Amino acid sequence: MKASPLAVALATWFGCGFFPIAPGTAGSLGAFVVIPLWLHFGWHPLWLVALVLAFLPACIWAAGETARGSGRKDPGLVVIDEVLGQWLTLAGATTLNWKSMLAAFLLFRLFDITKPGPVRKLEALPGGTGIVADDLGAGLIGALVLSAAGWFNLY
Repeated sequence: MKASPLAVALATWFGCGFFPIAPGTAGSLGAFVVIPLWLHFGWHPLWLVALVLAFLPACIWAAGETARGSGRKDPGLVVIDEVLGQWLTLAGATTLNWKSMLAAFLLFRLFDITKPGPVRKLEALPGGTGIVADDLGAGLIGALVLSAAGWFNLY
């Protein structure tokens, strides 16, 4: 791999992307490591939106750098896009409990894997932007569905 160690560490979410089976799922699960910190400082959905926005430039860089270093357009080991998408989906929760976290996980994975409509088109963006953008699209759809479910007290 001809990418910087920092880019690879971030792109793989500190090793989650090297998981031999379903690295994207491992990355999505790895996104949940921030939950204790989030709870410590007071739960509010905007914290995760702020986290996504703060990490976005570095994640686009890391994803693009790691993809170039691997010689592939969107290598499976790049899972930082799943982390951001998962955080964005979690931001749609109206309350945080095991049911909302499970729903967020399942919704994000569903929309990330199926890539409905406009989400698939986002992959065509160049470099790291395309790698990250489709997962943000999936995360946004997941957040909207999760929020609607919360308003109907489904979790």
